[in-house]
Amino acid sequence: MDQFDKAFLEEAADAYRAAYRAHDPSFAPFAERVRFSENNVEMPFPDGTWDTVTEEVGPALTLSDTTLGTVGIFTAIRQREIQGFLAVRLRIEGGRITEAEHIISTRRNLSSPPTPIGEVDEYVHEPLIDRTVPHAERVQRERLIEHANGYFDTLQRNDGEIRGTSFHDYATRRENGLLFTDILGGFRSGRYAFNDRVRREMVVIDEERQVAMARGFIDHKGVLDEYCLTDGTKTKSVFQEPQSWGFLEMFAIREDRIAAVVADFYQAPYYTVSPWTTPGRR
Repeated sequence: MDQFDKAFLEEAADAYRAAYRAHDPSFAPFAERVRFSENNVEMPFPDGTWDTVTEEVGPALTLSDTTLGTVGIFTAIRQREIQGFLAVRLRIEGGRITEAEHIISTRRNLSSPPTPIGEVDEYVHEPLIDRTVPHAERVQRERLIEHANGYFDTLQRNDGEIRGTSFHDYATRRENGLLFTDILGGFRSGRYAFNDRVRREMVVIDEERQVAMARGFIDHKGVLDEYCLTDGTKTKSVFQEPQSWGFLEMFAIREDRIAAVVADFYQAPYYTVSPWTTPGRR
């Protein structure tokens, strides 16, 4: 049973974005104490890009979970000349924002390969994501979660097998704003065999929009070197040392298949653990 008003949750998300752009928490209904993290580092609120954001490029995509009282936001920003893609999870309790979690990706080149990243001025979302799905066409909350987990299970130690989900032919994925179209082909090729482990937690389930959103990490041990794709082609892993990608990622489900994926992620130290993860759970 729904416990939270969807309109209120999404109004709180809009107010959060306005406060963030203005560097002024008084623009939004914050609790007296707010837990805040950016790229899985917990810090005093407000800090981090709250102090440096100069523009929201948008358009923003907002998701809401009326059972958990959580909100997801995917948008694009600038910090003066620095372009970035921002994903946010908020928690609302008693009419106040009590938690704010940021994943922000910018163009940083480190020893491991840089994450894919697009141009903020070209930032768009698939229109189908931000639509209310008729009741007769919806799947249950648990099935939305199954699709997200199936995607991650397929991505983990990818060997060409599709595990626990399926994809529309037109399905798209945007990683830090960069568009990828052949999701199924990539998985069937086994090209992501270097993903040793995908740790994930579901954080927003928007039943009206039929979207599941998760936080997590893709761990690369750096052990795999040369390997073969499913068609026999020899290739070489781009990961030659231990590292992880931290993410907030969402999956839009239509007709019981994945229709669109949006992910913001950044390079993290290997086996980073989110401050939001329950102690003892890795």
